[in-house]
Amino acid sequence: MSDSFRVVQRTPLLQSFVFDVERRSVQHGGATFDRDVVTHRGAVSILAINDNDEVGFIRQYRAPFDTFVLEIPAGTLDVDGEVPLEAAKRELLEELGCVADDWTLLGRFMVSPGWTNQVMNIFEARGAKYVGRHPEGPEETAASVEWIHVAALKERLAREATLDYTLSVAMHRLLGTFFDDD
Repeated sequence: MSDSFRVVQRTPLLQSFVFDVERRSVQHGGATFDRDVVTHRGAVSILAINDNDEVGFIRQYRAPFDTFVLEIPAGTLDVDGEVPLEAAKRELLEELGCVADDWTLLGRFMVSPGWTNQVMNIFEARGAKYVGRHPEGPEETAASVEWIHVAALKERLAREATLDYTLSVAMHRLLGTFFDDD
């Protein structure tokens, strides 16, 4: 039995605006098996912190959950070859209406490697300053923006029924022990 795996065929199943789905036939150890994979250009999310030590959030409608969800700003790399930092700057302006002075890549994370190739690039943007929102699409247009002081984050976010994973990763990075009790 070989330890090598090799994709031998890709069959498109669905093409959409945000992602595609393909069936991948994989060869391993003399056998072939199929896996359905969601393919995605990649995405960015932004931990935006202003000069008042507040973190910026957007509460927007999410159809998969049929409710409004509190998130940090995020979005898809919209065009092939788009640089993640430039996409992050675009999303921060669209969703919170801000520009920022200091940008740091916090990390690149596989969203769910068992079924998608999506990679999320999470940035920290310090010195966020409001210059005017430029929402794109109905969800962003109907969204609300919230700024929460760092000292109040744990208590405030504990009231949310379920947290978005990029928000959770960013909060853990910011607070260090986000999921631990004090």
